[in-house]
Amino acid sequence: MAGRSEPGSWVMLSYRLPREPSTPRITIWRKLKRLGVAQIGDGVVALPADARTREQLEWIADEITEAAGSATLWLAQPTTLPAERDLATTMATARATEYTHVITTAAAAADSPAPERAATARRLRAELRRINRRDYFPPAERDLARLAVLDLTTTTADTAQATPVKEHP
Repeated sequence: MAGRSEPGSWVMLSYRLPREPSTPRITIWRKLKRLGVAQIGDGVVALPADARTREQLEWIADEITEAAGSATLWLAQPTTLPAERDLATTMATARATEYTHVITTAAAAADSPAPERAATARRLRAELRRINRRDYFPPAERDLARLAVLDLTTTTADTAQATPVKEHP
């Protein structure tokens, strides 16, 4: 966004699903959340436009119509850069909250026994990969979370190396 004179393109999905059964509605909502969409309004979500995001929203639109709902995909552009910045800020704030949780979890595990730290580090690395897939406007917390997990991993490796070995006389 920086240095541009006009907003970029976004893929928007406008959809409606029947209230009952609720399972398809919940499934779609979870998939949209996993993608990290910006909620524009009731039944309207958006992602920055690229081939991947367009394809992902096309798949979800197909699922919506298969569940007896209606879905329309749009390529759209906010009318102003400030409007686009607001969308990006909302998305970045949501990711920052997720990264902060990773940082807090890593800090809480720092004093745990080595096997527990290693398991937590593996789990947090997987969580970072999941967050990264929906992180279109990386906040500062992204690097802090990566460092926190790296520190946890380094602490685990250092502890393993620092364990004294009994010497035989």
